[in-house]
Amino acid sequence: MSQNSPHDDQRSYNTPAQRNELPRAQIVAEKTFNTLSNFFHTESVSGIVLLIAAAVALIWANSPAADSYEHLWHLPLSFSIGDFSISHSLHFWINDALMTIFFLVVGMEIRKEMHDGALANIKLAILPVAAAAGGALVPAIIYFALNHGPDVRHGWAVPTATDIAFAVGVLALLGKSIPSSVRIFLLALAIIDDLFAVLIIALFYSGGLDPMGFIIAGGGIALVWFMQLIGVGSAYAYLLPGTILWFGMLKTGAHPTLAGVVLGLMTPVMSTRSREAPLDRARRAIQEFNDPHNNDDLISPVKTLGLAQRDLLPPVVRVQQLLHPWVAYGIMPLFALANAGVALGGIDHANNQTLTVMLGITLALVVGKPIGILLVSWVCVCLNWCRLPDGMNWPWLWLIGCLAGIGFTMSIFIANLAFNDVVLLNAAKLGVLLASLVAGVMGLLIGKVLVSRARVKTR
Repeated sequence: MSQNSPHDDQRSYNTPAQRNELPRAQIVAEKTFNTLSNFFHTESVSGIVLLIAAAVALIWANSPAADSYEHLWHLPLSFSIGDFSISHSLHFWINDALMTIFFLVVGMEIRKEMHDGALANIKLAILPVAAAAGGALVPAIIYFALNHGPDVRHGWAVPTATDIAFAVGVLALLGKSIPSSVRIFLLALAIIDDLFAVLIIALFYSGGLDPMGFIIAGGGIALVWFMQLIGVGSAYAYLLPGTILWFGMLKTGAHPTLAGVVLGLMTPVMSTRSREAPLDRARRAIQEFNDPHNNDDLISPVKTLGLAQRDLLPPVVRVQQLLHPWVAYGIMPLFALANAGVALGGIDHANNQTLTVMLGITLALVVGKPIGILLVSWVCVCLNWCRLPDGMNWPWLWLIGCLAGIGFTMSIFIANLAFNDVVLLNAAKLGVLLASLVAGVMGLLIGKVLVSRARVKTR
């Protein structure tokens, strides 16, 4: 009778028979976790979570515990290393630090679109860029028409942005009858909208710029470039240069979240170069597992397999997928919770400026967005500069325009930069919330009609 070696015992756990003989509790747990994973990767779910967070903030800010809402976000949070320390409110760390990760994802989305998406060439980019420009220009004009005083005109950029999570989430609620070209166009439009919002923040909502900050930020960028040059592929290795870049942007007087956009645009769209292709490396590691002479060293092939798995996807895709759950279900809901709490009793309805700010933002998002998107797109098509994507017509574009009126995250973010007066800021936030709700409902109703018509035509 032959005696099994310790090596054989160690690898016996990988036999099919052993794998199939799982405890029933483990099988149930696996099914549950798979179901939850599929649920949280559904695009509409992140929008629902964001909506719940905003509703909680509104209820909390208007409840008997409203003081605790304000007190919580103004709690000081400090970090110190030796003699160096930095202390800011919890609200600052959410809006200026955590939201940098949100902008990092935005930057990577823009980078990917520039490589192989709607911004990859001029012909593909003309229509969504023109539509996004119209969707930013007309709302700004509507806002300026109602608000031209020195205290309120800074809010012109609030209704120019689109919330990707909400807009795509509402579209997903309409089901699978939506043409794929409609969804792709909405995504491209929202991403370009975010690019415009980033440029607006950089150009119009940055204070006096400190040259020393640019030197520090430049050092962070140079370190990122050098690490990419020598082939550093681990995302965690870029935390240090990313932090240096963020601190430099903070010191310049520009908004520090722009550091996320810079890092996102610098993220490689191709896998790290290596002497061995990732698939070949993975095959070699698997062969080492099956090598009967390799009894002791299993750590080496495990590391090799991990590196191969990492390099199979380009960094811009891999890091975006890694961060998406944290952004969608952590950072954005936390941002909504910290910023959507508008005390309705604190809004002076007798103040004409308060009313015009709220009305200007609401009309700009609900009316200006669809009109601007549709009008500019129609002009470009009539001039033969571009054409509508296959499977999309003007009613579908009107639906996209309505959904683009859901401003929420980016609009509230810009409102925080535009208004120092708490009363005006609350009015702006209420205008964004009201407009997002109306635009979302309009989008659902119009979408239902268009989906019904599409189903009738296919019968």
